[in-house]
Formats: sequence, structure tokens, C-alpha cells
Amino acid sequence: MDERLENQNLSEDEHIKNKSDFLRGTIKESLNNPLTGALDPDDIKLIKYHGSYQQYDRDLDSERKMQKLEPLYQFMVRVRAAGGITSPQQWIALDELSDKYGNGTMKLTTRQSFQFHGILKRDLKLTIQAINETLLSTLATCGDVNRNVMCNPNPYQSEIHEEVYKLAAEISDYFLPKTTAYHEIWLNKEKVAGATDVEPLYTEHYLPRKFKIALAIPPNNDIDVFANDIGLIAVEENNRLKGFNFCVGGGLGSTFGEKATYPRLADIIGFVEKNKVIEVAETVIAIQRDFGNRQDRKNARFKYTIDKRGLEWFVNELHTRLGWEIESSRPYNFTTNGDEYGWVKGTNGKWFYTLFVEHGRVKDEEGYQLKTALRELAGVLQGDFRLTGNQNLIITNVEEKDKEAIESILLEKGVFNNPKHTGLRKNSMACVALNTCGLAFAEAERYLPSLIDKMDEIMRKNGLEDDEINIRMTGCPNNCARSSLGEIGFVGRAIGRYNMYMGASHNGDRLNTLYKEMLSEEAILEEIEPIISAYSKEREEGEHFGDFVIRKNIVEITDRPVKVLS
Repeated sequence: MDERLENQNLSEDEHIKNKSDFLRGTIKESLNNPLTGALDPDDIKLIKYHGSYQQYDRDLDSERKMQKLEPLYQFMVRVRAAGGITSPQQWIALDELSDKYGNGTMKLTTRQSFQFHGILKRDLKLTIQAINETLLSTLATCGDVNRNVMCNPNPYQSEIHEEVYKLAAEISDYFLPKTTAYHEIWLNKEKVAGATDVEPLYTEHYLPRKFKIALAIPPNNDIDVFANDIGLIAVEENNRLKGFNFCVGGGLGSTFGEKATYPRLADIIGFVEKNKVIEVAETVIAIQRDFGNRQDRKNARFKYTIDKRGLEWFVNELHTRLGWEIESSRPYNFTTNGDEYGWVKGTNGKWFYTLFVEHGRVKDEEGYQLKTALRELAGVLQGDFRLTGNQNLIITNVEEKDKEAIESILLEKGVFNNPKHTGLRKNSMACVALNTCGLAFAEAERYLPSLIDKMDEIMRKNGLEDDEINIRMTGCPNNCARSSLGEIGFVGRAIGRYNMYMGASHNGDRLNTLYKEMLSEEAILEEIEPIISAYSKEREEGEHFGDFVIRKNIVEITDRPVKVLS
């Protein structure tokens, strides 16, 4: 074992990793055990690195206990796609998988990937095999490694966008785990006799916790760059990509009742030329590998490593390992962290349509057949589909002559220009929460639409139905829908009860602040109505909701803004 770990009181997860034989564990044996729908406890941890979480249907929990049955165990599978790009053929294959093995829906995530829910153990290997047959993968979409790399999903928005997308894909591939366990377990590849796995960066211990990287291109912060362990802000000069302002230490998850856990936005430590980004990122990851907390997983994210030892310590360690110093940061400006909906013409002369997908759930409802519409589009589309960091979808590379046909399909299925899609709704996000997430205290995705229905009545009464206010809801403080960056944020505390936060910036560079705790729906509406009314009457020109509630002292400004080292 590494000398740094020998004398530590390691967490259970660390022991599981250390004895896993590079993530193999006994997953093969667990999959073949017919006596339970679950995996071995250690394998439940290890399977995350392979792109899956074991869950169970919480809606059926009481009923199954009464029948003396084990929980209805099922698996979530997450697909890796750097920058969120998939071909029409891949979309059709994934759509079919959701019906064949999942719950009939697909979830577009806040990290530009796909999730499938409701997969039974007997179908798990078949599902992962089928995903790989589409030339996609589930490897490293979960676990203590670098996750799916995010960036603006439209490389044809400008030449710089294309260059940034290519770098995101390169970073994603570079930091994939090198173990062959994934191919052996899921793809029936034989382990080469006498061969030994080598993880030159991760080692056999992997990282203390998950690690996230995202690239943003001003003025759009559409992937919430400051919420990531490493954030890269593109810097251009004379329409050429020069490099990136390098941000470190972002992460939004926390735990109720534990003050040692908290959301934190990344700090800007300087400017890095584009050809040196991977070298610096690898060095940063290695520092977290060596100094991150392996005793307490709640304090194991990179943000806590920096705060425990100090940002100056980190920068000195980084420079020492690099053997050179990064430059001072360059000016930049973000205006929004939302998506721009509708048609946009790309640098290649083709058209791109950004489509609102409520909370990323691709499904059919009465009068709103989104899943059917997208499957039909995939059958005729010459371009591809691109997932945004806000759970939405871009239909891309459409010829001028084909725009009308695209709109016709969406209109026929009730998707195009749906009148329910108000400014508040189109700027909303929610995590899965109940019924499948084992961490959720309350509803999120299944509840937020109905809450927005009621909030929209207040917005219309005040002439604000088209106003863009970022509203985000999570079923727990792990922050999968980045509720800490919502101008209005809700975090579930118990069934039907939410903490309400306000005051995040509209461009994603300021956290929100707790307003009131344990609010019911009735209390939420009572609290928000006078604030929205005042906003409609007293806001200054161009003032966003998050800035308004701070200016009016409705909430105090967060005491942890983004720090920029000179």
C-alpha cells in the first residue's frame, strides 16, 4: 500500500477499492446469483465505476415488506458521452433500450449524459453490452474517478466552440481508467494471461471521491463551470482560442446538520495555455489523489482538500510539481447559465434547434409525445442530438430545407412552442429524487412541474410569465440539479417539506442563501408571492431576480464568492 495511506484510518470504501483487483471485485459472481435481485455489498460500491447504481423502487417498499419480500432492486445505468453528442442511430438504440430493459423513459442529466432507470439485475449486462454496441460506454460515469467532461454542445457555434469541444473529448478519453475489468465483466473479453493492470494516474486506490471537469465559453456559463473540481473558462483573442482561466475546488454537495460540509464555488488560480491544459489537470488530479481525505467520504471532495490546506498551499504544490508557474488570469464575462432556445445558425451554414426537455425526462404524456417525436426525428435527421448541461436537447445540423419538417413533427406531437413552457419552467431543473434515489428525502422531478404551475399563476398576475428566473429543486442536499445555483432553490427535507434558498446570480458565479426552512407548498407560495410582486414593481432595468433579493435585503449575499488569484 502507498506510504501515504498506511497509517490512515481508511473508510470502508477505501478498503473495498484496495482489495478490488482494479475494480473487479466479485461483480461477475454477484450478477449470477439467482437468489437475490441485489449485488454483494462490496460490489454495490464497485459497480459505480462501471456506470451503474443499485437502487430500489421506494414507492413499493412498504408493500413488499408486508409481503415479506426483499425490496424491488433495480439499477440505474449512466451513459458517457463527452459534450453530450449522440448520432440519430445511437439515439434510436438508446430509446429502444429504455423500453426493452428500463422503465420506458430516458433521463438527460445535468452532466450531459443519459440515465436509464428500472433495469433489473438479470438485464444489466445485456443493457451495458447494448450501449457499447452503439460505440458509447458507461465506464467511469460514476465512482471515484473523473466523470463525464462537460462543455457547450454546439461546436458549430464558432471556431472556438469546435476547438473547445475537441479538447473536452480529449480530456474525457485521457482520464478514463485503464483497468480492463470493464471489458472483462461486461463485454466478455478474456484477461490476458500474466498481464497486470496498471493505473498510472489513479493507482489501485483511485481517487478519494468523484472528480468533475467542465469547459465554458463566455458569455455563456451553460455548464456551471464554478460547480466543478476543475473548471476551464475559454479565453479568446482576435477570434482565436488562447487558453483557459483555470478554476479549482468547486462542488455543491453537503449534508444536513454537518457544518463541515458545504457547497463551494471554484476559485480562479490563473491562465493556462490550451496545449498545457491536460498537463495541469493531470497534476491537479494527482494532488487530490495524494492529499484528499480517505477517512471521511463526506469531506473527501477536492474542495475540502483545498480549504483544509489553503489555496496558496495548493498553488505552491501545483507549481512545484509542474516545474513552472501558471500565468495570471485573463478578463472574462458571463451573462447567463441558462440555455438559449429555438433556432440558431451554425458556422457550417446549418441550423441548430434547442428544445426544452422538462427536467431532462424523455417520455410521452397525453398531448405531449416527446419520446415518440424524438424517435421519429432520429429516423430522418441527418445531423445529431446534443445534450446540454441544463437537461435540454439540441437537434443539430439541420438543412434549411428540412427545418419545416422538423417543426412539423414536433408540432404534431405537441412539443413545438408548447404554451406551458413559460420563462420560469424553461429555466427550471430537478434531480430524479423519489422514487428511485436512495438519498432523497423528498420529491423533486415528479413534484416541481406542479409547483411551477402554481408559481406561474403568480408570475402571470405580475406580468412576468416570460421572465427567466433560474429555479432548481433537489430531493436532498447532494445537489445533483445544482440547486445551490438557483436564483430560487429548493432542497427537500422531508416528504412535502423544503428548504428555500434565494439570491444566486443569473450567470452562475454566486451561491444562493437559505431563506426559510421546512416549508410546505402552501408556505412556499405564501412566501414567494409578495417577493415576486415586489420584483415586478421595484426591479431596476436589467436586474435579475437573484440580484434583486440581495439588493432588497430579502437574503444576505453569500459569504463565499468566487476568488480570483492575482
